[in-house]
Amino acid sequence: MAEQFRISGSSAAEISTSIECGVRLGEIDPGAVLPPVRVLASELHVSPATVAKAYSELRRRGIVEADGRRGTRVRSRPPVADPRSTLRVPVPTGILDLSTGEPDMSLLPPLGPALVQVADKLGPPIGYAKAGAMPELVEATRLRLASDGIPVDEASITVTAGTLDAIERLLTVHLRPGDSVAVEDPGWANLYDLLAALNVRAVPMAVDEEGPLPEALSEALRSGVGAVIVTTRAQNPTGSTVSARRADQLRHLLRGHADVLVIEDDNAADLVDVLPNCLGPVTGRWAYVRSASKPFGPDLRIALLTGDEATIARVVGRMWTGLGWVSTILQRLLLRLWQDPQVTTQIATAATSYDHRRLGLVRELSARGQPAQGSTGLNVWVRVPDETRAVSVLRDAGYAVSPGSLFRIASPPGIRITVSALTDRDIEPLSAAILAAANPAATATPSR
Repeated sequence: MAEQFRISGSSAAEISTSIECGVRLGEIDPGAVLPPVRVLASELHVSPATVAKAYSELRRRGIVEADGRRGTRVRSRPPVADPRSTLRVPVPTGILDLSTGEPDMSLLPPLGPALVQVADKLGPPIGYAKAGAMPELVEATRLRLASDGIPVDEASITVTAGTLDAIERLLTVHLRPGDSVAVEDPGWANLYDLLAALNVRAVPMAVDEEGPLPEALSEALRSGVGAVIVTTRAQNPTGSTVSARRADQLRHLLRGHADVLVIEDDNAADLVDVLPNCLGPVTGRWAYVRSASKPFGPDLRIALLTGDEATIARVVGRMWTGLGWVSTILQRLLLRLWQDPQVTTQIATAATSYDHRRLGLVRELSARGQPAQGSTGLNVWVRVPDETRAVSVLRDAGYAVSPGSLFRIASPPGIRITVSALTDRDIEPLSAAILAAANPAATATPSR
């Protein structure tokens, strides 16, 4: 839609503002390709250097990105939006939506009863001086992390408003704009967008079923990255889990890089029946983030953060100059959910259900000769030669999936399938449709 929006301006600032306005108002779509520098310069009667400077400023702010020979395009999730654009485009009736990356809402524990119990025990109001990470939640976090083999000190635990909030704070207290960060590829799309908004360069690390490849991490370290971000389990989108062997290999490479910040993202801990193989602390800067959103619901915006003392102290100090703290009401709610045996049973049931759906799809695809990744978590990753065709073929067959371009930097094309909405009867026809979508010579699959 960029070609239909009339970009205006006679200076770099005016041109970048015009494009930003088009994105914010929804008149330039995410993913839209902007006019070539010389073409726009001719239309606006300015020098190519002026347009190039405008595009550079938009890239610095994470609104656009360079797309090789195709030029400059608006990012899929630019950090500027009209409130209407934050709503997902609805999937047409009759299409099974496997594109969300979200948990099965029917498997989430009800929050109402826990909220009532929290309200009954709130006690007197808490003032600013007593706000912060609740000692009871900190202690419960310490015990849970220690039981999983995570090295943790009670004095170095805090609470953030979700995983991305934790990662943003970790990066901003250690890195500067223009620094580089090693990230998994394929990897978490939201993380890519965050790095772009922070003007931090993403250095891709290829991943397999056991986590980031050692040679990819080695190359990233040689390039001078200031941080490395690794998903311990249930990696999005591939479902990979860092194995004990791979953790040893990665730790060996990280030794001697004391100034590199290592961030470990444990986003679906309660839904994975595999103990994490922790990398840190192996450098001088380390953090481990565990989110509550996948098992307990996306609206419970809480993550538990531990790490080296200096790093956690910096994060807490930075929070006090802004957000301050995560509401103690939410902290009490999470603690109550952890303490409820019935909720624990519900979470275990959900974990079993996700395993059944995910592994069922992977096995069915394998039986049909179609490789797929998905050892843990909510998603299955399938490589395809042509993402656009694959997404289109699957939609025609009655399935909505996510194009891999959202999750890739330099890795081969693929599609992400979220298993949350799958039932047993869906797996066989979906596998047939995926086979047709991934193999142009395959016979088209009728609609479900």
